[in-house]
Amino acid sequence: MKRNCSLDEISDGKFYELNDMVKVGCDDCNGCSACCQGMGNSLVLDPLDIHRLSIKLECKFEELLTDKIELNLVDGVILPNLRMTGEEERCVFLNEEGRCSIHASRPGFCRIFPLGRYYDDERFRYILQVHECAKPNKTKVKLSKWIDTPDLKKNQEFVNVWHYFLKEVQLMMKSTEDEALRKKITMYILQLFYLTPFEKEKDFYEQFAERLENARKNI
Repeated sequence: MKRNCSLDEISDGKFYELNDMVKVGCDDCNGCSACCQGMGNSLVLDPLDIHRLSIKLECKFEELLTDKIELNLVDGVILPNLRMTGEEERCVFLNEEGRCSIHASRPGFCRIFPLGRYYDDERFRYILQVHECAKPNKTKVKLSKWIDTPDLKKNQEFVNVWHYFLKEVQLMMKSTEDEALRKKITMYILQLFYLTPFEKEKDFYEQFAERLENARKNI
């Protein structure tokens, strides 16, 4: 989710690449789950996040909507986000011991935290958000190891393409006052990228590329 603030306010002022060592090590979050609470609807999920959750939980998107995720309008586009529950607004996947019950299949935003992405010139770079993680005395970890994502180069390309595709759609939504058209577009995206399952036996990124090509032709 976009943050309306300067880099100086939230980061150490540096940009990081995959081979860089970054001060993010937090002793496996021992005794702390602060970043899994009080996030509201800010943890927006991309198609890969939903694909991973569907495989992990062996359920469809509609089933996730019953109690795991919810839909919200993000700059004119309906997108899913992780659900927070209870007075403390705990992530629905946080167990009684304060641990993530889907850690191996956790969303992309959770994988990079407390890192963030800075988008500019049709690409993104990683930044370290210095006020987000409450754990003291953090240690340096290689960025690629911290993100812990298979096919990381493909993943980065997907994240970047998805971000800028959504930006195009959001600009399109702002450029028209036709409510019927807006609804048609956002429901098409929801159906194509979220409601219609990706086949788990096939490469996700190849399937995504095919769907994106279709979306660009039909929107």
